[in-house]
Amino acid sequence: MDIQIATLADFAADYNGKLVISGTFDTLAARTLPVVHPSCALALRFCFMPEDGGRHKLSITIINEDGEALDPNNMPIEPEFEVQLPKNVPFLTRNIILNLQGLRFPSAGIYSVDIGCDGEVLVRLPLRVVQVNQNANGESQLA
Repeated sequence: MDIQIATLADFAADYNGKLVISGTFDTLAARTLPVVHPSCALALRFCFMPEDGGRHKLSITIINEDGEALDPNNMPIEPEFEVQLPKNVPFLTRNIILNLQGLRFPSAGIYSVDIGCDGEVLVRLPLRVVQVNQNANGESQLA
């Protein structure tokens, strides 16, 4: 099992097996903290091989620098799924899109989106939250 694509984005969709991603990002800029990010998508593209057949458990957790879940009441998100490849098919790809709403970041810092399967972390996406100020010219600058 291989994760070919993993990113946070403003929008993601599966269109006839094609992964459509718009506005991928790794930094959130906020004027005030804590900040609530209204909505975003976690876009994933998996590639499965015949040996990956069977039942699996995905795990998605957003953690802070101390390794604590951003929302302990709702994370990790752990959907289960079945992989079955038809005979004589060398690999199979699947897109998974998780729409996330109302993510609350209490402070500036480095967060991570940990993506795992069957107890093993496969990908760790860094996410930076920074506080910015607006100067007299209306331009944003880091606080």
